Amino acid sequence: MIKRSILFTAGLLTSALALSQDSDFAECKARISQRAVEDNLPQWIAQDLVASLNIQPRVIELDRSQPEFTQTFGDYLNQRVTTFRVMQGRLLLARHHSLLDDLTDTYGIPGRYLVAFWGLETNFGNYLGNMSTLDSLATLACDNRRSEFFTGELIHAFHILNDNEFSPEDMRGSWAGAMGHTQFMPSSCRRYAVDGDGDGKIDLWNSIPDALTSAANFLQSLGWKPEERWGREVLLTDNFPYEEAGRNNRKPLSEWRNLGATQTNGAALPNLNMQAAVLVPAGHSGPAFLIYDNFDVIMRWNRSESYALSVGYLADRIGGAGTLDNMPPEDTAVRVADIELMQEQLNARGYDSGTPDGVMGSQTRSALREYQRQEGLIPDGFPDPDTLNSLGIDGYE
Repeated sequence: MIKRSILFTAGLLTSALALSQDSDFAECKARISQRAVEDNLPQWIAQDLVASLNIQPRVIELDRSQPEFTQTFGDYLNQRVTTFRVMQGRLLLARHHSLLDDLTDTYGIPGRYLVAFWGLETNFGNYLGNMSTLDSLATLACDNRRSEFFTGELIHAFHILNDNEFSPEDMRGSWAGAMGHTQFMPSSCRRYAVDGDGDGKIDLWNSIPDALTSAANFLQSLGWKPEERWGREVLLTDNFPYEEAGRNNRKPLSEWRNLGATQTNGAALPNLNMQAAVLVPAGHSGPAFLIYDNFDVIMRWNRSESYALSVGYLADRIGGAGTLDNMPPEDTAVRVADIELMQEQLNARGYDSGTPDGVMGSQTRSALREYQRQEGLIPDGFPDPDTLNSLGIDGYE
């Protein structure tokens, strides 16, 4: 308790300055304190700890510039699935083979996927993040964009602190509040974290067995199918109906086979009833992928198609596969403001792309695909120069 008291005293001093400058944050902290009381958290958390929290402007800045939404697929993939990361992943797959084999037997998750998540999240534990988890979550809880979600995550973080032998200083991680080797959000930590090394406590920061076992438990709980892979790269014919692409348009493999999708070596796809969708994340000139149910499981970890494709591809590479046959181009990025303008133009023409926000989400891609089809363009849902020019936008930097 001495350690906590010293921390609270220092925190209260810096907090007092912040409160005098930002009454909105002070009001928000009062709401957080009330939520903590309602959740039966002790006074030292609901009052003292909440009072010590500080707003972090850098967190808001990072929230508005997430690479999943601001980078092209080519840049995103090439920066994350590197030769170094593949080789390091293979070394760690071998080094931890006993643990990973046990996790495969128990949870049904092949080790290469667990290592791939580990690599994408923290570069295999080399960077766990060094921002205060509690300050980061409080900042996001007091921001209008996703206030309710992050308030809930902050309450979960308080429970983790209360239930374990951690101090507030121990809880450090990403700007979004994710923690440990595999970057669990507090709610996921409370639901799915497992004591993997049998020492009687769960420590996602300092125990690799705890972190990887928790990841395996999480993926199993999300519905991972042990008998299936995440997806595969495929080739599409020149006359492929790109309007059929998109994560929500599932068809049996036999139908994709009939529509002209083949394996990358030109061989026919299996004539099976297994459901799959086609993704062309860099447009018709880039790589094409068939994705299966496990791809959706990966997206429940991180709601980004680029992230999920990177996890699957890195897992394949760690498992011994080669590079993609059709590597994505390192395209010049479309400005966020021009994507927002494109969304406005699509909405004005009757193609519902949702609220203009500058993000190429599934609704925007679907609207763009339908617009392209109607205009006689290749309907791949990708904002290439021809498509943008047809909307009166010169969107490439």
